[in-house]
Amino acid sequence: MKTNTIFNIKTLAIFSFIWLFASCTNLDEVVLDEVLGEDASNPAGALAAAYDRLGDGTFVDHGGIFSLQEYTTDEAILPTRGSDWGDGGKWRDMHEFTWKSDNAVVVDNWNKLTNGITRSLTAIQSVEESSIPEKKLFLAEAKGLLAYYLYTTLDLYGQAPYRDPMNPNAPLQILKADTQIDQLIKDVEALLPDLAEMGTQQTHHGRFTREAAYGFLATMYLNRAVFKDRFNASSSFNFTEAAATGTGTDMDRVIYYTSLLIDSGKYSLESDYFKNFARDNDKGKELIFAISQKIDYIRNGSNSFAYVCMERNQRTSAANRGTNAACTTPEFFATWNGNHDDPRFQQKYQYADGTWFKNDGTDVSVPATDIVPKSANLPWFHFNRGIEFGPQYGPILLSSGSLEMVNGRIKVSPLYMEKSTTTRMDFTPSLTFKNPAQAVFAQNEINQGARIFKYEFDPEGGNGNSNVDIPLFRLGGIYTMRAEAYFRKGNTAQAMEDLNKLRTSRKRESLYGSTPGKALTAIDQTVLYNEIGFELYWELYRRPQMIRFGKFDLPGTAKPASEPYRRVFPIPQSTIDVTKEFKQNQGYN
Repeated sequence: MKTNTIFNIKTLAIFSFIWLFASCTNLDEVVLDEVLGEDASNPAGALAAAYDRLGDGTFVDHGGIFSLQEYTTDEAILPTRGSDWGDGGKWRDMHEFTWKSDNAVVVDNWNKLTNGITRSLTAIQSVEESSIPEKKLFLAEAKGLLAYYLYTTLDLYGQAPYRDPMNPNAPLQILKADTQIDQLIKDVEALLPDLAEMGTQQTHHGRFTREAAYGFLATMYLNRAVFKDRFNASSSFNFTEAAATGTGTDMDRVIYYTSLLIDSGKYSLESDYFKNFARDNDKGKELIFAISQKIDYIRNGSNSFAYVCMERNQRTSAANRGTNAACTTPEFFATWNGNHDDPRFQQKYQYADGTWFKNDGTDVSVPATDIVPKSANLPWFHFNRGIEFGPQYGPILLSSGSLEMVNGRIKVSPLYMEKSTTTRMDFTPSLTFKNPAQAVFAQNEINQGARIFKYEFDPEGGNGNSNVDIPLFRLGGIYTMRAEAYFRKGNTAQAMEDLNKLRTSRKRESLYGSTPGKALTAIDQTVLYNEIGFELYWELYRRPQMIRFGKFDLPGTAKPASEPYRRVFPIPQSTIDVTKEFKQNQGYN
């Protein structure tokens, strides 16, 4: 991460206090998980450690928060593919809605989030006890991060742990989503005067700025009705409730905070939608709050979101490949019917000499002039972006360990599955499981599923590392929030205007004349729902969206109709066993 340079410390001190869960309340009893250099009591180091928890797998890896927010929805599924991705059923549990309190994904993400809470509390204590010039700013950022970790934990698990960081004898508190959401909103609003505006005090989109708080407040208000009535069987949430603060309703506050961002002039929509997810997006025009990633051999960024869909025989260089894991479902793919010309659906790559990789069987070769950064002169092959389906083409890796070449260029050939060598690499949008209730493919079926190539595959540091910053709040998402708020208030004209701003601001590649997306002429709830998906797919927003729109409980591919209690995950049994203050969420006893 870039936080080690933000605070001008040479190395990042990563540490955690055990007192958050320990029966003893003595704050002097600490465990340093790792100390990679400077004194862990350094306030800057403590705050950097709190930021670092955003990365390090939590919000940047497909097994992190992504697996809870996306694999449980129609946007993503990770099936067992022949001999791969069985892993005790932990991935299938997410989509088949069979998870229990000992599921490894559920437990691991609980641990990551509560560790983020702990690190934030530690940073608050460290900054409060210091006399550094940046005390007011660092304290506001630490409290903002605490609120973000608490909110995410309450969203996913319905409960979250908390202790007063300044009271060594403070008891452990168990916060509940329905009663804590209003306090979180008030807490973040109280931070606004002390947070830096983006670009001031050396801030950028990797810091919790005032603009990040605006995006966060809009998110909390958008989902406040769900938090207050999570298990409403009919999903008839009260989005018109009086706001926790200020005037008007929840939706009025969403409009207020999103408008502050949209009207600020600090951000603008990218005409090339996929620039938001490119390896050089650290200067992106839409990024409001993002996880700064950098291949710096200290905390190398994660390439997971790009790597997880790409097939093992899809090679960006002779040293890089995908892993043939996740795909999208037929249900989500079908929402794009009639919209395959939307600039957000798919984008073909053009090389500097004008060659297009069309991935349609007409390609013969592409230039070998693009070189993988910091490599031994390895040619770099660029796959197309967006939702990829149908027969796939690309370079072939020879037994010599090099890509197949023709006339000094990278040869493009039909591709076959690495672990089923006679099976054509044909990403079928349909998923034909032998048992419709179980996401399991036979070895010769492992090609199935349309793939999401939204995030650019960065080959610089091997398959696992990346320079791509991962957006948490970006301008495109802010427009969708405001559109939804307008719609829920009955202002369909304003809602459609915001959605059309997104549609028409994006342009297709020059192969298609750089044409902008087509404007909507009418809007209803289905159109709104689909448009949010078009803009935000694979950005960790789908589960909350499906719950708000009453779609999360519905049956789908390898997913039965489910009960409302599944709208939150169970508290890990291992936590309940040692922390008696926690009571298991309803339905999981």
